[in-house]
Amino acid sequence: MAARVWLESLREAKKTAMLQEGKRKVHYVFTDGAEMVEEYDISSDQLKVRKWKQKTTLGSPGQWQFEVGEASSRPAVTLEQQLIHESGSSPIFTRQDTKTCFQWRIRNLPYPKNVYIVTVDSDQRCCIVRTSNKKYYKKFSVADMDRCHLPLDSSALSFTHANNTLIITYQKPTAILQLEQEVQQELKKMKVAEDGDVQCKTQ
Repeated sequence: MAARVWLESLREAKKTAMLQEGKRKVHYVFTDGAEMVEEYDISSDQLKVRKWKQKTTLGSPGQWQFEVGEASSRPAVTLEQQLIHESGSSPIFTRQDTKTCFQWRIRNLPYPKNVYIVTVDSDQRCCIVRTSNKKYYKKFSVADMDRCHLPLDSSALSFTHANNTLIITYQKPTAILQLEQEVQQELKKMKVAEDGDVQCKTQ
C-alpha cells in the first residue's frame, strides 16, 4: 500500500525537530536529497506549514515550495520587480488544512457563490475550480492523496464563499486520517530541541 511506503520514507529520512514560537518544526532530509519542513501547532498538533525543497537538475538547492500554508513574509524586491508584480487584487491560492479536511482558500474572488463550479476530475487526479462568467479557472492536485495513490471522491468535495474568499473543503478519507495519526506517533518519539538550543537530535 502506497500509504505504508510514504510512512516508511518518513521513518527513514533524517529528521531534526525543535520547538519555536508555539510550533513544533520538523525538518526532513530524504534519501534522494529532497527536503521537507513541517510546522505543527503544539497545543492541537494541527499541521500549519508543509514546504518542499528539491535539488535542481544541476544538483544545486532549489527554492522552497509551499504545499500547506504560505510564507510569513515576502522577500524584498527591486523597483522593476514591483512594477511588474501581480496586482494586489489578483486571486491568492493557499492550502490551510483542518484535522479532518484538506482545505484551500482562494482570496480576492468577489463573485457570488452561485458563479463557482468546483469539480473532481478523476482521470487527471485533480480538483477544478471554474466560474460561469469565465473570469477564473484553477486546477490543482491533492498531494497527500497522490502520495498514497488514493482515488479522489467527488462526494468528499464541498465549497463555500465569504468575504471575497472561496473556501474549498475535501473530507480526508480514513486511510489519510490513520496515516496522520501514525505520523504523529512517530514525531512524538523524537527528542525535540527548545528554541535557541544549538543541538537538535537527528534521527
